[in-house]
Amino acid sequence: MTKEFGDFRDLDAWKKSRAIRVKIRDLCAALPPEEKYSLVSQMVRASRSATACIAEGYGRYHYQENIQFCRQARGSLFELVDHLLVAHECQYISVGKQDEIIDEIKVAIKILNGYIRYLQKRKENRE
Repeated sequence: MTKEFGDFRDLDAWKKSRAIRVKIRDLCAALPPEEKYSLVSQMVRASRSATACIAEGYGRYHYQENIQFCRQARGSLFELVDHLLVAHECQYISVGKQDEIIDEIKVAIKILNGYIRYLQKRKENRE
């Protein structure tokens, strides 16, 4: 895919989710080794799922499929919020760090919701 046609990397929802994915990766590197196969794995998978679903949806032919993948991405972002709450409850991260990343996730969800509304309108206009 050439840049002249654009792709999912141009989407603000993907860019914001990617920034969160990078933060989660860095955060997880500092978590205790005993969490490697539980909390760390879940957090990394949820953060990767968000960007992957946005990318996969972008590649789908029908608007409804793209919308569904965006909803899955949104679910992964909400899942990440829960994992951050767990990380704080286990005293792995401060409430400040938890709130900072949750605030970023809320922004990503708002952007994603806007993209979903855009796709829904495009779908309605084609029907």
